[in-house]
Amino acid sequence: MSTDARPERAAVRLSARTVVNYAIGSLGTGGYSTLPGLVLTYFLTDNLGVAALAAGIIVTTAKVWDVVIDPLIGAASDRQLARTGSRRGFMVIGAVTLPVFFALTFAVPPSWGPVASAICVLLAFLGTATAFSLFQVPYVALPAELTRSYDERTRLLGWRVVVLTAAILLFGAGGPMLRRATGDPVTGYLLMGIVAGVAIGVGMLIASRTADAAAQAITTEIEPAPGLRTQYLSGFRALRRSLPFRALLGTFLLQALATGTMLAGAQYVATWVLHDEAAVEVLFVALVGPALIATPAWTVIANRIGKERSFLAASILFLIASATITFAVWAPGAWIYASVAVAGIAYAGLQSLPMAMLPDVISHDERTTGPGQAGTFTGIWTAGETIGFALGATAVALMLAATGYVSSVAGASTVQPDAAVAGIVLSFSILPAVLMALSLIPLARYSLRRHDIDELASRSFEE
Repeated sequence: MSTDARPERAAVRLSARTVVNYAIGSLGTGGYSTLPGLVLTYFLTDNLGVAALAAGIIVTTAKVWDVVIDPLIGAASDRQLARTGSRRGFMVIGAVTLPVFFALTFAVPPSWGPVASAICVLLAFLGTATAFSLFQVPYVALPAELTRSYDERTRLLGWRVVVLTAAILLFGAGGPMLRRATGDPVTGYLLMGIVAGVAIGVGMLIASRTADAAAQAITTEIEPAPGLRTQYLSGFRALRRSLPFRALLGTFLLQALATGTMLAGAQYVATWVLHDEAAVEVLFVALVGPALIATPAWTVIANRIGKERSFLAASILFLIASATITFAVWAPGAWIYASVAVAGIAYAGLQSLPMAMLPDVISHDERTTGPGQAGTFTGIWTAGETIGFALGATAVALMLAATGYVSSVAGASTVQPDAAVAGIVLSFSILPAVLMALSLIPLARYSLRRHDIDELASRSFEE
């Protein structure tokens, strides 16, 4: 087996074209992660008249489906890499099919009734989730195959998060604007679903070209993949054998849950705390504007003090910022935007740093298991991320149900009890703060440092 590819990957700087094409994939990631998390529960409760608890179950069911299929897709992606030399096939299928299912998710009219509407939304969103997983699992596997450099991975993932934060702004603020563009909630949601779905699909399709660059970077022979069942289970074996992977995944899952609760609660905060449905767009500008500036800064900080220390600092900053919003229970007002802006600075680090650490974990494991198993790791990773965001929406739905939130259909006027409004604030503040505090426990067990990764690259060069 040839070994000259690894030092080559360690030394060569990634081309600007590769970095740009890979980063554009976050247009899809940001759109899919942001818009359904922001408006889907609200679409069900305040447009289709679905009870809050039932809405939470619908969102969670689709995400649990992701958790089941993501490791399977990861295993199948590794097999595709071994068979064809590229992961691109699944990525293209996901990019082409997602726009259709995404539009169908928001095409359901209130006239069908809560039960029929809920079933149709569930089926369409299951299709959307499947299409997204076909793209996302191999997409996350690519950085470990594009370069072995500690700093190049930080650079690659840093630019990806710049696009991700811009996409969050685009979809988080632009989606609600599209929803209001027609003056009718029914056609407005449909317009939003079509335009956003196409934009997501285009971003995913462009990023799929990066799979070819990754395939060219891997000049070592990839061993034939084992049976699908064996490889599916290998993802869970990787979780057992790799302490850095368990620590990083545990941290990221809890943080996805924390940010997922804020995302799912934002529209409710805008409507019932700030008393302006359009305020959700200002909330997103407050969150993402600072993040666009902060992402390159987190990359610089990580290069100076290490990714793990920078990740810890971002986590603590987000914890403090979200906790301060609790005071909105007694004194709601525009000051909330300032706390959200500070959380946005931290959020940039929470996105870029763990994604830059994951390829390091994969490379560390390659020393004993060999190359070609990145999809095994990213299948488990994507499942963990998915369930974190899903349970975030579920936590908000449970809080709404417990505090007596009143659902309604489009056009109907409703008054919420004080307990429900307080529940909305708590799901946007103290709940994510507590989850962020819990995430610091597994983060403390993450053991990889820069010298560990540099040593791996050095050993590969010597071989």
